Amino acid sequence: MNLTLRPATPADVPVIVAFNEALAFESENARLAADVLAAGVRAMFDDPSRGFYTLAERNGEIVGQIMVTYEWSDWRNGWFWWIQSVYVRDDARRGGVFRALYREIERRATADPAVIGLRLYFDRDNTKAQATYLALGMVQKSYDMMERYPLDGRPSDVA
Repeated sequence: MNLTLRPATPADVPVIVAFNEALAFESENARLAADVLAAGVRAMFDDPSRGFYTLAERNGEIVGQIMVTYEWSDWRNGWFWWIQSVYVRDDARRGGVFRALYREIERRATADPAVIGLRLYFDRDNTKAQATYLALGMVQKSYDMMERYPLDGRPSDVA
């Protein structure tokens, strides 16, 4: 598969929104509020300190995306890059798109001495994804996740 990887631009917002809508439905059976989602994607471009998107293209069409956000570790005095909003179009799955996106993020992180590691979270039932992450050199940690969302008085993002 001939892939081109590139940073996303504001012109890519409609595709990123569509991919995130598909991701939410596939992974959580959730329908997101389109206006909230679009504003959230645009906010990444409005404030680069929030993170960035990288896209994979094949034959001029976007077939995959990965988003990185930042977490400061006071314990380790460095930045963790969190891999999020990973989506590969159905017709491009199992073709190395995620691997290429991950390796690009890994390359960029390694080139920045302030970045000390990569992290992601995953659904416990998604064993295919877990096998992929392990094959790329990631290790499973003992942490689990909890959340309180939405906070009182805040709207839900689910349509």
